[in-house]
Amino acid sequence: MSLVLAIDQGTTSSRAILFSADMSIVAVAQREFPQHYPASGWVEHEPEDLWETVVEMGREVLRKADARPADVATIGITNQRETVLVWDRRTGQPIHRAIVWQDRRTAELCARLKSEGHEDLIRSRTGLLLDPYFSGTKIAWILDNVPGARARAERGELAFGTVDTFLVWRLTGGEVHATDATNASRTLLYDIHRGDWDDDLLNLFGIPRSMLPEVRDCSASYGMSLSEHFGAAIPICGVAGDQQAATVGQACFTPGMAKSTYGTGCFALLNTGDTPVASRNRLLTTIAYQFGGKPIYALEGSIFIAGAAVQWLRDGLGIIKSAAESGELARDADPAQSVYLVPAFVGLGAPYWDPDCRGALFGLTRATGPREIAHAALESVCYQTLDLLDAMHDDWSGSDGEGTVLRVDGGMVASDWAMQRLADILGAPVDRPEVKETTALGAAYLAGLHAGIFPDPVAFADMWRLETRFLPSLPETLRVEKVNGWRDAVSRTLTHPPR
Repeated sequence: MSLVLAIDQGTTSSRAILFSADMSIVAVAQREFPQHYPASGWVEHEPEDLWETVVEMGREVLRKADARPADVATIGITNQRETVLVWDRRTGQPIHRAIVWQDRRTAELCARLKSEGHEDLIRSRTGLLLDPYFSGTKIAWILDNVPGARARAERGELAFGTVDTFLVWRLTGGEVHATDATNASRTLLYDIHRGDWDDDLLNLFGIPRSMLPEVRDCSASYGMSLSEHFGAAIPICGVAGDQQAATVGQACFTPGMAKSTYGTGCFALLNTGDTPVASRNRLLTTIAYQFGGKPIYALEGSIFIAGAAVQWLRDGLGIIKSAAESGELARDADPAQSVYLVPAFVGLGAPYWDPDCRGALFGLTRATGPREIAHAALESVCYQTLDLLDAMHDDWSGSDGEGTVLRVDGGMVASDWAMQRLADILGAPVDRPEVKETTALGAAYLAGLHAGIFPDPVAFADMWRLETRFLPSLPETLRVEKVNGWRDAVSRTLTHPPR
């Protein structure tokens, strides 16, 4: 029993990765699933797509590795955060499609609650902003819009969960209804200081406490996966939201360390230690990980559109056939053109938090073509990352930003051009690790730590290995000029100025 199975259930695909006892990757299996857009700004997933792809990929990765199910010591789960599922406790069947973290249908409810003065209470308890991004208003929407749902919830017939909770429930045959502290901290319902669901917030959103899962450490027992799923009963010993799992996988265990993950969105976290830091820049105060009942906090900035901008180049505009082509196309762009894409396809996240603004291209000329648009799409991710890191260093008194090295992971980091451009725009080094599957590695580590296979965090941090460090090479005057152009473009896109 020397293998660890990491389940990485993401926004556009489900993956299963097998890790060996030395934390090297043995095999990977991945499958995309459909996205559903029933109305403008609405994003949904079929729950059965999430479940079936997870089970299928778990089985496939075992076949690829020619491994026996009995060789798997434990399972770790990481997941797209804030995405909401509500299901019948008796049957396990969801009562509505999963409402995805990108979904903006509750913007009007959030605006009303803000106008009534509730955001300060929410921020003080949860560290979050009152935004459709988070889970609480999505749960309320389901209860209010699915016939009979609210009455059923009040009778204790319904269960809520983020994707991790839904998978644990299904894997254990309904025996375990639990989540971890990182996922709980993204719901608008969890007091990150007391470490418990908050009754005042539950009342505000009209959500019965009986719907909610038990909150556990990231590295803890989450029951046994039934043998029918993967061929053997396997203990589930680790759970974390995807960005927190990546923070663990990047070994960002020391206050001041920062990581940024580039998937569908982009998410940067700065470890602030055992003290939650209240943001002056509309960043989030969140739980980075929790061991032994002790939470470690982080400042987080979330960008809604990162890799999704590359998908737009491929699927929306049709100017590339594969995501890998984007860097090559951008490399050949006309350097004399200053084209900016503000990718507010579903609004802008941190530090702007404007759910109503929409994307725009600036600086177009008659000579602008696919190369310049691809260049602008990739650069938009770099500029948004700079916005996040500048805000973080302004918030946290423990760092002035000098000497900061950003550890990066996710699909986009495979592009040398994009990572060099990121270092140039940040004016700071960017470190790409040897193991790029850091989200899955974090989930595997959490499970393996509890199962006694992997070492303590200090020893794990010593095992982190650098593949490439990208150093900034852009002249500072040009960098400042380009950044000013970006901020002007954003200001023209916002529907209201940030506070």
